[in-house]
Amino acid sequence: MNPSLPSGRIPTASSSSSAGGSNGSQPHAHKLREAFRRFSGLTAAAVGSPWAFTAAVAAILVWAILGPHYRYSDTWQLVINTGTTIVTFLMVFLIQNTQNRDARAIHLKLDELIRGTKGSRNMLVDLENCSEEEIQEFEREFHKLRERQQARRKHHDGATPVK
Repeated sequence: MNPSLPSGRIPTASSSSSAGGSNGSQPHAHKLREAFRRFSGLTAAAVGSPWAFTAAVAAILVWAILGPHYRYSDTWQLVINTGTTIVTFLMVFLIQNTQNRDARAIHLKLDELIRGTKGSRNMLVDLENCSEEEIQEFEREFHKLRERQQARRKHHDGATPVK
């Protein structure tokens, strides 16, 4: 991989420091990030499974069935509200971590395909970091290309000629 091309990584304090200025916490931070990456990936895969959905439905059914026993009290309602809030709060971070990693990997793969394809424009590499105006300009350009291609296809199919 060409080191001069962007990697899609978010700069960190340790990555922006000088090469000789390594501190002792860097290996620990790397181990912590790697452990969190593995944990979030496994957790996202597990909670996206049919078994996790079944377990969630079962928990809600148990809670609903216990409603009459607890006379639909405030505490009974608080249990489901608190439980779902905590789970949702934690899952947002885990799933976001997994999605960020997947998005970076996809961008790098696409960047490599763009770089390796003859005739492609390398300026499209790292497009996700362009300004909104630059992206809109590319969209307009591709829209024009698509219109020209459709016009050529109509001409080829026997429709009116297009210049």
